Amino acid sequence: MRIQSLAAVALLSAISLGASVPAKAANPAHVQRLLKTGECLKCDLSGANLKGAHLIGADLRNANLKGANLQNANLEGADLTGANLQSANLKQAFVNSTTLNNANLSNANLSNATLYSAELEGATLIGANLNGTDVFNTNIGVGGGE
Repeated sequence: MRIQSLAAVALLSAISLGASVPAKAANPAHVQRLLKTGECLKCDLSGANLKGAHLIGADLRNANLKGANLQNANLEGADLTGANLQSANLKQAFVNSTTLNNANLSNANLSNATLYSAELEGATLIGANLNGTDVFNTNIGVGGGE
């Protein structure tokens, strides 16, 4: 009986590890459109690697950037109103005059980022990492969505 129990545990472990649903990935056409035109409203950019991207003035309203890598990205003047940036990596990102109203920044990594004159009205920052973030003329004190 003991061997059968161990076999059942091993089988369940293999099923849970091997049969897991892969994470949703960015739509490659959306990534190319963003990088080429600077516009990608309601795009699926979840998990996209945009490390060091120059997204100055980009229109990313209501885009899905969940889990995206935006480390060292330049988001100056970008519009991310209503964007989903949950668990996104914005480490050392330059977020100057960026609109993040009603954006979801839950569990986002904003460590060592530059937040100058950013608009965060209605944004959710629950669990966001702001260690070492340089904040100027930006209201991130209260609010925070639902």
